[in-house]
Amino acid sequence: MTDRTDIEANRQRAKDYFKAFATKDRDWLEQNVAASYVRRDTTLPFPVEGPDGVLQLGELLLGAFSEIELDIQDTVAEGDKVLVRLQFRGVHSGPFGPHEATGKRFDVAVLDLFRMQDGKIAEQWPAIDNLGLQQQLGLLPG
Repeated sequence: MTDRTDIEANRQRAKDYFKAFATKDRDWLEQNVAASYVRRDTTLPFPVEGPDGVLQLGELLLGAFSEIELDIQDTVAEGDKVLVRLQFRGVHSGPFGPHEATGKRFDVAVLDLFRMQDGKIAEQWPAIDNLGLQQQLGLLPG
């Protein structure tokens, strides 16, 4: 059973993940993301595993988008899991898959479920409004 102190530490670790991701903070990621970490995301062209995988994902997304805001709206923590609801905002300023930069702003909803193990992030399941993102960038009809 996970005690209240562990649950709150897990909640804070999940929240801090987004700052570390956005700033490519290798030290934080190596201390707080398990070497065996896996991001369960079928929308990516490569597996995201361990701290290096998170940094690789950061290179992809931060190369495609600028003026990034990861605005945490809510968190729910229970046992070894933390759910984070946030708004992902920015500008499409670089290549994103086969699409060149559009210069358009976007604001989409994201849910991320994290599983913690031994004081580190062990797994992540993202749910991103990709349809809304593509519509806002003009890649799909609105």
